[in-house]
Amino acid sequence: MHAIRLLPTALAALTLLGSAPVLAQEASSLERVTVVGSRKSLPAASATETLVPVDIYAMGKVAEGGGQFDLAQSLQFLSPSFNSTRQTGADGADLIDSAALRGLGSDQTLVLVNGKRRHTVALVNLFGARNRGATGTDMNSLPLLAIDNVQVLRDGAAAQYGSDAIAGVLNIQLKKRAGCEAVAGYGQYSAGDGKNYLASAYCGVKLGGGTLGITGEWQDRGRSNRNDPNDENVGPRTIGDTAVKNKTVYLNGEFPLAGDNKVYLTAGAQDRDASSGAWSRGGVGSGDIPSRNSAAMYPNGFVPFINGDVKDRYVIVGWKSSVAGWDTDLSQTYGANKMRYNISNTLNASIANKDLAGGGKGISPTSFDAGGFGFSQATTNLDVSRYFPDLLGGSNIAFGAEYRREKYDIVAGEPGSYVDADGVGQGGNAGSQGFPGFQPGDATNKRRSSQALYADWEATLTPSLTVDAALRAEHYSDFGSTTTAKLAGSYSLSKALLLRGAASTGFRAPSLQQLYFSSTFTDFISGQPLDVVLAPNGSKISNAAGVPALKQEKSKNLSVGFTFKPGSDTAITADLYQINIRDRIVLSGRFDADNYPALGAILQGLGVGQAQFFVNSVNTRTRGLDVTASTRAKLGDGQLSTFLALNVSRTTVSGINAPASLKGFEDVLLSTRERLFIEEAGPRAKGTLGVEYSRGAWTGEAKLIHFGKQTQGGFSDGVLLKYKPKTSMDLGATWQATPALKLSVGGNNVFNVKPTRQDPFETDNGFYYDSVQFGLNGASYYARAHYRF
Repeated sequence: MHAIRLLPTALAALTLLGSAPVLAQEASSLERVTVVGSRKSLPAASATETLVPVDIYAMGKVAEGGGQFDLAQSLQFLSPSFNSTRQTGADGADLIDSAALRGLGSDQTLVLVNGKRRHTVALVNLFGARNRGATGTDMNSLPLLAIDNVQVLRDGAAAQYGSDAIAGVLNIQLKKRAGCEAVAGYGQYSAGDGKNYLASAYCGVKLGGGTLGITGEWQDRGRSNRNDPNDENVGPRTIGDTAVKNKTVYLNGEFPLAGDNKVYLTAGAQDRDASSGAWSRGGVGSGDIPSRNSAAMYPNGFVPFINGDVKDRYVIVGWKSSVAGWDTDLSQTYGANKMRYNISNTLNASIANKDLAGGGKGISPTSFDAGGFGFSQATTNLDVSRYFPDLLGGSNIAFGAEYRREKYDIVAGEPGSYVDADGVGQGGNAGSQGFPGFQPGDATNKRRSSQALYADWEATLTPSLTVDAALRAEHYSDFGSTTTAKLAGSYSLSKALLLRGAASTGFRAPSLQQLYFSSTFTDFISGQPLDVVLAPNGSKISNAAGVPALKQEKSKNLSVGFTFKPGSDTAITADLYQINIRDRIVLSGRFDADNYPALGAILQGLGVGQAQFFVNSVNTRTRGLDVTASTRAKLGDGQLSTFLALNVSRTTVSGINAPASLKGFEDVLLSTRERLFIEEAGPRAKGTLGVEYSRGAWTGEAKLIHFGKQTQGGFSDGVLLKYKPKTSMDLGATWQATPALKLSVGGNNVFNVKPTRQDPFETDNGFYYDSVQFGLNGASYYARAHYRF
């Protein structure tokens, strides 16, 4: 199960809806119970008094006995506002799970660790992936056992935290308490594959008057394959989960110095070896010989494997103090993510053809170093705050500054991964099949910096009325300045009923990945090889196409809702929201001589056949409703706990802003297929209904997860892939065998529900089940043992 055991903790751990005793008990490791979205230096109020919706998911029970072994999938089946679906057949996006809030892009959700900005990955999602054209944060680079809780702020917060916080903020709070524990887990799909092994241990060691938490984790997740061997249209495909091996270590601690001074440290590293199956290449008689295959090497066809060597590093060091009654926090954060590609079980068809023309058998190397990319981010923060009990009924004033440096680089692959060895017209495609290597012309090394100042004032104007105002000014070295603001407030109609609302402006800076990503590969047009370029912004080609310099996306967020707490064991919240985003950055369609003759002539004059670009070309509007409800009660000799959480949302493209040179060609700039990637990146509705019954040493739990309808565009004109609503069920049981030993077993999606079947010629992955809503793998089962030392 996916942490149904939030109740009796549901009031605190699921949505912070519970009574103060429950909150104190379940969030005891949260120092002063401060939560994301507020800069109060005093203990936070319960969530029924927060100005904007904030959920807290206590991850202890997820890590100890949950059915999911990584953070992204755990949250996928906990939070209705959160979406993360594993991809297949989407190149690098298969290797890193993207995650997002409220159906927006993964780069429109800001992720923090211990309240500090976490770096994004180097990867930008491109080929057929969800979050197309977006770059996000790798949630699975943090081990579950290291996490105390995850706080989800479901509101725009760019004025408080800066770029990316348009859809909301995820704050991952790590443990730093004394004691040791270990977890061993095993899971697999009912089909018999996807075997998942997990071994993790945490130990909090007393050191220098403080505590240092040390977590180590090893995970080995096997490949799954849902390919139908009887489907002749698909061929020898591998369709399912990527094979993943993770080795992770994290440190987190805080140590007192003299007086009110403290130093703190967070440091983590993960090495990941991941392997995903690309589209298959056919054998003799398929038409892939000699263009994409060699009869001497793979007469029956082959599946190339895209292998990723991913390295993730993260460090926070900081100093907390008190100066003249003001709490100060000075910190330095550094994060880096690198991915290098090795393509195996492949060939370069042009090399094989050259060998054949020279009297050989038609042989090529079968693996290539295809290059890769890296991204790093260094952030310096100074945060100052103070609570004034006598100012306007009680005021918290906070201000601060931030300086951030970012770097992005692309490294070319070995020549065999991209070279056209047999020359023009010989019929063999250049580059490694499955994933062509980065060329020297793609290589780049770019940097930028930003500076920001912010101020935040939260005041209790009357016993019933609380307001908060925030203002942030930020300047980027590469595109200029922006200023954002937020105003939020709550009014208590009674002890049980509170109204709340917020209005804010926000922004998202174009990522360095979107600014400078470049990829070139060779395609054959009318029998002649021509380069196809994903051209970086500001390049000769994008300038020739009239694509302007990328600028920031701008947003306006509105929300209004209420919280209702009729008793200590029951609470309800409901919040309506609207998010308008102007100048969203999207990946264009391909422009060439056929669909845009004038631009095609320019491209061919530059030696380029087709080109794509990132463009600020779309305005969108997202409207939605979030509802949460939880309760607990005695039933016989045990306790029954229930919770309900629901998100319903709809995103629409409200306008297309074509550059002047591309006016009249909006259907190429944003096709129906690309529009639906934006409008229906996730299901229109998602809900969770959980029930848990505890008695003595035993706990039983059941959870229904509902995924609403979703529509995607096919490859053929006018074809829409309509996915019906689906509901899955998770079941689990836990036995507290001894005070130290806990054993858990259960099943996820126990009725083996799959997405709506489609025409495989129209889906992203070329299979009749696509990776939408909740994935295509079906039922799985697991067992876990948790031991506390």
